[in-house]
Amino acid sequence: MPVRLPPPDRASLLPVAGVSLCAVSAGIRKAGRTDLLLIGLAPGTTVAGVFTQNAFCAAPVQVCRMHLASAQAIRALVINTGCANAGTGRQGLADAHKTCQRVAEAGNFLPSQVLPFSTGVILENLPMDRMELGLREAFSKPDASDWFEAAQTIMTTDTQPKAVSRRVMLAGGAVVITGISKGAGMIRPNMATMLGFMATDAEIGQACLAGLTREAADRSFNAITIDGDTSTNDSYMAMATGQSGVALSSTDASVASDWVRFKQAWFEVSEALAQAIVRDGEGATKFMTIRVSSAATSAEARQVAYAVAHSPLVKTAFFASDPNLGRILAAVGYSGVSCLDAGLVSVRINGTLVAEGGQRAASYTEAQGQAAMAPDEIEVDIDLGRGSTQATVWTCDLSHDYISINADYRS
Repeated sequence: MPVRLPPPDRASLLPVAGVSLCAVSAGIRKAGRTDLLLIGLAPGTTVAGVFTQNAFCAAPVQVCRMHLASAQAIRALVINTGCANAGTGRQGLADAHKTCQRVAEAGNFLPSQVLPFSTGVILENLPMDRMELGLREAFSKPDASDWFEAAQTIMTTDTQPKAVSRRVMLAGGAVVITGISKGAGMIRPNMATMLGFMATDAEIGQACLAGLTREAADRSFNAITIDGDTSTNDSYMAMATGQSGVALSSTDASVASDWVRFKQAWFEVSEALAQAIVRDGEGATKFMTIRVSSAATSAEARQVAYAVAHSPLVKTAFFASDPNLGRILAAVGYSGVSCLDAGLVSVRINGTLVAEGGQRAASYTEAQGQAAMAPDEIEVDIDLGRGSTQATVWTCDLSHDYISINADYRS
């Protein structure tokens, strides 16, 4: 079960004017569930994306990058689950291009105006006969705006859909932000298998939207880890349709206050979607916030936070509520921070001081450690005592079920 993550309320997920959604069951991997999602975009929609840094990136990621670089107005996104189309060579690229071609033919626009996305098993080719049948069915259906169904459709090992909406009241009028994400394992986005799609009816220029997407990714999807694995298919996409008539800009002083409010709401949605991935991590029983402060740079703060968050020894200790907390100090020590003075480091677990001066805190007791590690939400605060910057990473514990889920993934 996810860690304190209630399923999204379907009624709370707001439609975004200029975005149509159609989910169908194409039988790509399993029969009887929706596994193909077509997202249609109104003319004039701006689109930006951030993708995996894995050198072995999937064919759809390569095609997305090419199509975004072509500066064509994006009119559709197509997402399939069950097959990642990664490690598939020329055939995989041909299949991704063919998918775009079929969508473009049906929508009467260019293939370069379509972005493809895939998630699922690596080293398997897309079943193009089923993909094409599914696309034909999708185009035969009337336009819809069911974000809950869309979130369900992109799931793989997720136990529940992940979707968040906000209505933001601005001086220029009301705008909507709605987003969905998927991911539960192979998660350490470095732009995990992770996909995220967010849309707004605000009008945002291409350069401004691209900057917002990169900043939001760093604050959210690039601040989570489940198992430290960077997927071949990670993609985080932002879409702004402009259908609300409210124009936003990061450089226009006349709408500066609106931009600040909108950006904060956008960050809140992206962080909620990212945290939902961790809370639904494969086999997760605990949600952990790793906060590193008093670092010399933000980069080294993230370096330490990720060292702790990735450590299997730390994660299994939290699963068992075993206060074997020297594992945290060990991870801090091997994180690679140059000239780290262990005598300045202190560690708190849910507010309990467990280590200071490079050793066990004089006031700390084993009973305090067990009590601090018992809850299903845990905050780990690490003070490096060497600067004024900080960073936060969200992760989960590592349980027996994680092994079972991944051992049986292709079954």
